[in-house]
Amino acid sequence: MNIFDDLKWRGLINQVSDEEKVREYLSKPGASVYCGFDPTAESLHVGNLVPLLVLARMKRAGHNPLFLIGGATGMIGDPSGKDKERELSQADAVAARIEKIKAQVRRFFERNTNERPDIVNNHDWTKDMSAIDLLRDVGKFFTVNWMLQKEAVKGRIARDDVGISYTEFSYMILQSHDFYHLLKTRGTRLQIGGGDQWGNITTGCEYIRRKTAVEEVQEEAFAMTFPLITTASGKKFGKSEKGAIYLNPEVTSPYAFYQFFINTDDRDVIKFLKYFTFLGPEEVAEMERSLEEAPHLREAQKRLAEEVTRMIHGQHELDRVMAATEALFGGGDIRKVDPATLRSALESAPCRHYASGDLPDLPQMLVDLGLVKSKGEARKAIEAGGVYVNGERGEKVEDHDFLGGELLVLRKGKKSYGLVTRS
Repeated sequence: MNIFDDLKWRGLINQVSDEEKVREYLSKPGASVYCGFDPTAESLHVGNLVPLLVLARMKRAGHNPLFLIGGATGMIGDPSGKDKERELSQADAVAARIEKIKAQVRRFFERNTNERPDIVNNHDWTKDMSAIDLLRDVGKFFTVNWMLQKEAVKGRIARDDVGISYTEFSYMILQSHDFYHLLKTRGTRLQIGGGDQWGNITTGCEYIRRKTAVEEVQEEAFAMTFPLITTASGKKFGKSEKGAIYLNPEVTSPYAFYQFFINTDDRDVIKFLKYFTFLGPEEVAEMERSLEEAPHLREAQKRLAEEVTRMIHGQHELDRVMAATEALFGGGDIRKVDPATLRSALESAPCRHYASGDLPDLPQMLVDLGLVKSKGEARKAIEAGGVYVNGERGEKVEDHDFLGGELLVLRKGKKSYGLVTRS
């Protein structure tokens, strides 16, 4: 299947400058395609998953995808989708973010294609360009009238309270020059991105048409965007109650990452299986049947969460997450679960820390955790067999109960959990 047709089946094509020509461009192996990622944070997030996955899909289809890191554009700030000016970042902060993002991209790409990614940084060909070079060699191909028609600009100019600086107004010029540079040096004729990038990408296509018209050979470039993803409830995809879901496990734990996807609404899960996994039509159809016939089993959500967690964090971390899930909710052995994963799984549960030499008895721990109101109530619950230490009925806490020497899990009844740590 032509990768264009696969993307269309998945619902991932929002806008395309010339469908027939783009499909033809992608019909032969070796097509060069790029997508830009500005280093606005120290980690990519699930909102970046669609473009990351499309680049991986391109590689698996035999094409040459380029990951462009915006070392230059990240210093400027893209006005697209923003209702006010971004704060400018310092060069050293941008450089530090770039290294972290490059490491994430490498891990992701190698895990999902078995090959190293081709990463380029637009700072490399922009840093030595003078203001005169930019104005004469690039800027003369843009008219202000034309730039003012772009949605990212129109939306800001219409608001006197925020407006738009010349810095952000010029962002599309730098991005267009990136496209031209990659066309000339790498033969890249297709730029992809989110729907909010349509104006910037098509500006690049027009810049290439105008600039090459005065050169020896007229060139043509293409644009393709993905839909901006919202949930069935109308919310922007990628946010939880605690904020954005990041790909960095130190920011969003693999357990929290897994839970984000397993809690997908029934109305969204089939669409997300197409967007965020490599599953083909037959496997997705099987999940759709399962959803229709036995929605209470949540097989589609489980498959989605497993596929995406494995894709981002690897099989080892997925195994840890599944072990914690089974131990806490399926009667598995808590003692076999990695302590760090347990901490993440019980992040919302009450927690109490004690010094090693000052540990109270089990009834007092239950009181301190708020699982009971008094030690008398705690003793009655213990005697009735309703208190569990690391998943097993318990009457007291002993030194060896602390998993990894540092934590234990207490439970009263079926669902009331508490976490005890010591130092």
